[in-house]
Amino acid sequence: MTEEPARTLKVVCIEDEPAMIELVKLILKTRGFEVLGALGGKEGLDLINEEKPDLVLLDLMMPDMNGWDVYQQMKADAYMSSIPVIVVTAKAQNIDKVLGLHIAKVHDYITKPFSPADLLKSIEKVLAAREGSSGQ
Repeated sequence: MTEEPARTLKVVCIEDEPAMIELVKLILKTRGFEVLGALGGKEGLDLINEEKPDLVLLDLMMPDMNGWDVYQQMKADAYMSSIPVIVVTAKAQNIDKVLGLHIAKVHDYITKPFSPADLLKSIEKVLAAREGSSGQ
């Protein structure tokens, strides 16, 4: 018997490929997450402001506004700066990962293609760290 979570955790997936948003929705809905997709950075920032998610999955390479610009705007906003961000990108170079994790301080960095298990493990790790640091 599995216990249902007290409330559904909300995830915003900012991505320029609709198929990737659908894949993330399929993976996460089986675990009880509510997933909202945004096509591109500008739409993503609007959706974060509107929905106040628990977590953001952020692609880096998007045509309208790249993921680093989205991330910088999030960090500059009083509310959005506290939302954990996992970068999900095809940029698999080690330097990109170092920049993301150690310089920009994103919460995690996953490269495409990824397995459902990799995505779930990353989300669980980030949310557990957030729970531990906020004392909730």
